[in-house]
Amino acid sequence: MQRLLFICSQNRLRSPTAELLFSMEPNLETLSAGISNEAENPLTPEALEWADLIFVMEQAHKRKLTRRFAPYLKDKQVICLDIRDVYAYMDPELIQLLLAKVSPFLK
Repeated sequence: MQRLLFICSQNRLRSPTAELLFSMEPNLETLSAGISNEAENPLTPEALEWADLIFVMEQAHKRKLTRRFAPYLKDKQVICLDIRDVYAYMDPELIQLLLAKVSPFLK
């Protein structure tokens, strides 16, 4: 079982879309969180420790993640998807981008 963690700013649009989309795949477990303190579901050290792969939506998220959670990122692969915050939840274009960008990392 491969465990995927998706991170965006507020955990309202992009990362919840990714969580739901990939949760439908066999052999995958998914979570999502926001890097902002005001996020719907704020990122925790426990979520980082749980994850096999960590996906961030933007480079800014990766910088914040490294700055705030460096001790929990040892031996973790953090992948930036370069998906801007311009999509609605479950937007078909967002879904296509996520499929194209995440699928190559899946077992």
